[in-house]
Amino acid sequence: MPLGSSLDWTLLFVAIIVLLAVDLLLTRKRDEMPVKVAAVWSIAWIAIALAFGGVLYLFGTSEQAGTYLAGYLVEKSLSLDNVFVFLVVLGAFAIPTPKRVRLLTYGIVLALVLRLIFILVGAAALDAASWLTYPFAALLAWTGWRLWKHRNDHDGDEKLVEGVKNRMTIAEGDHGDKLIAKENGKRMLTTAGAALVAIAVVDIIFAVDSVPAILGITTDTFVVFAANAFALLGLRPLFFLVAELVARLKHLKAALAALLVFIAAKMVYGEVLNTKVGVEWSLGGVLLILGAGVVASLPAYKREKAQEEDAKVQEGDEPLV
Repeated sequence: MPLGSSLDWTLLFVAIIVLLAVDLLLTRKRDEMPVKVAAVWSIAWIAIALAFGGVLYLFGTSEQAGTYLAGYLVEKSLSLDNVFVFLVVLGAFAIPTPKRVRLLTYGIVLALVLRLIFILVGAAALDAASWLTYPFAALLAWTGWRLWKHRNDHDGDEKLVEGVKNRMTIAEGDHGDKLIAKENGKRMLTTAGAALVAIAVVDIIFAVDSVPAILGITTDTFVVFAANAFALLGLRPLFFLVAELVARLKHLKAALAALLVFIAAKMVYGEVLNTKVGVEWSLGGVLLILGAGVVASLPAYKREKAQEEDAKVQEGDEPLV
C-alpha cells in the first residue's frame, strides 16, 4: 500500500522539521566550514535521503521508492545550481561572510514553503486537466534550452541577479542585521533586506523550473514533496562546497539540460499515447544522463588543473627582470 495518508504526511513533516533544525544548528555559529567537513556532512545528508528511499520501499511501494530516487537525483542536481545562484546574489550585494549563513537559512526555509505550494497546485492542476502536460513539458524544454545555452558559463545567473538588484532602491550605509531601515523618513530595504528579496525571487524561479521536472516523473504529492525536501536539506554544508563542485562538475549543466528535455519528452509521450511510462525508464534515464555528465566532467577538470599547473611552471621559469 502506497504511503501518503494523513499520518504519513504528519510523520514526514515532523522528520523534515527535526532534520532541518539539525541542519540549521550545524552551522549556526559557523562563518566558514572547511571543505572536508562540508563534504562529510553533505555525504551524510545524501545518505539520510537515500535511507528515506529505503523506507518507501519497505513500507510503501517499489514504484514510490523508484520515483522518489529519480526525483531526488533531479532535485539535488538542480539544487547545486540553486545554491550557486545564492552565492552570486550574496556576492552581488557584497554581503559579509558572517551574515551570509543567516540569509541562506531564510532562503532554504522559503524554498521549502514555496516547493510545497507549487507541488500541491501543480499536481492538482495536472489531475484536473491532463492537457496541462503540454505547457508543463514546454516549460521544461525551454528551461533545458536555457541551461544548454549557458552550460559553460553563469552569465544567465549573473544577469538575473543584476536585473533584480537594479530594480530595487537600497538604503545607504551599514545597518547591521536589519532588513529594513528608515532613510529620509521612508522605510527602505537594507543591503541584507535587498539580498533576501533577490533570494526569494531566485527561489520562485527555481520552484517554477524544478517542480514541473519532478511532476514529470510522478504526480504522487507525498513522493514529490519528500524528494524536494530531502534535496533541500543539507544545502548549508553544500554552500561551502559549491564553488569547488561547480568547478569539478563542468558538464553538469549540459547533463541537466538533457535531463529536463528527456522528462519533457516522457511527459508528452505518456499523454499522447495515454499510457504510464514505467518507473524503470524514469530512473534509468535520470541515472544514465546524470552519470554521463559526472563521468565526462572528471577528465575535463583534471585537464584544466594540469593546464593551470603547467602555466604556473612556465611562469616560474621566466627570467626575472
